[in-house]
Amino acid sequence: MAQESTNLLQGTLDLMILKALALEQMHGLGISRRIEQITKGTFQVKPGSLFPALHRMEEAGWLASSWGESENNRKAKYYRLTKAGRRQLETETERWGRISLAIARALEAS
Repeated sequence: MAQESTNLLQGTLDLMILKALALEQMHGLGISRRIEQITKGTFQVKPGSLFPALHRMEEAGWLASSWGESENNRKAKYYRLTKAGRRQLETETERWGRISLAIARALEAS
């Protein structure tokens, strides 16, 4: 079941974008495809959600961007993690680990 990114819990989209960019720089469509891949199709991020998030994260200093050519020889903006972005990825990963553990415990409670 595919979900639009606006249905994601607050902060989840940021975490997915940071994770998608952890290994290499990518353009927007590549980020969207990577998120769909790493979530095994659970999340499909639409441009209307992705690009405002990328812009906000770039303003926060977590991402840097530069123009380049895509696979099909079109001009594309490529995003990469900054040092602050790598720290934010660690912080968000730890936070979501705690949240998911707390939710799992709550669901197991009798």
